[in-house]
Amino acid sequence: MNRFFNMDNKFFVFMGRVADLILLNILCILCCIPIVTAGASITALYYVTLKMARDEESYIIRSFFRSFKQNFKQATIINVILLLTGAVLFIDLRIAKGGSGMLYKGLFTLFIAFAIIYALILLYIYPILAKFFNSIKNTFVNSFLMSIRHLPQTALMLVISASPILLLWLFAYVSFAQVTSILIMLFVLMGFSTLAYWKSKIFVKIFDNYIPADEEAPKNEPDQA
Repeated sequence: MNRFFNMDNKFFVFMGRVADLILLNILCILCCIPIVTAGASITALYYVTLKMARDEESYIIRSFFRSFKQNFKQATIINVILLLTGAVLFIDLRIAKGGSGMLYKGLFTLFIAFAIIYALILLYIYPILAKFFNSIKNTFVNSFLMSIRHLPQTALMLVISASPILLLWLFAYVSFAQVTSILIMLFVLMGFSTLAYWKSKIFVKIFDNYIPADEEAPKNEPDQA
């Protein structure tokens, strides 16, 4: 019985992690509500989950807002660039898809290729910003180069990112409305932080390739990957 109530018990460790992820998820959502601050919020989310993946973090709120403040300017600029680029890509894809003839088919294929590059950069850019000091230009370049250099891990993280949509589609398809509602509730409660946490377990292994063995600073400053 004493072992069960020991705070080092795996059950309490697991529940502590769940509570941390719920708190982190709420912080991220609240700080994303003004869309212009979403980049800084997502960067702060990854700053904390990267530490959680190494079992280094115990002060969730303090670490979140430290990163939010530290990376606000760069993250906001990156966020605006990504939002504008995403909007242009979406419009171009709709126009190309609605047209007929070889020209529109060629443009649609080209825009799909750009959309894939966009997705790869989006996957890496905020975790890289959370971990490394760099210019905005090099952060974009490194995001793309790392995603290609570590393609198997990139593919796995894309699957992790898409898993909520795939699960919702699956249960909606088989008409499990109650399960679908529970999944939506869980995602709102802790979905973003949980996905970031599992991806961070992969990111820490990738980033270790770019960090000197004796480096102990909270951020590092690599050249282009």
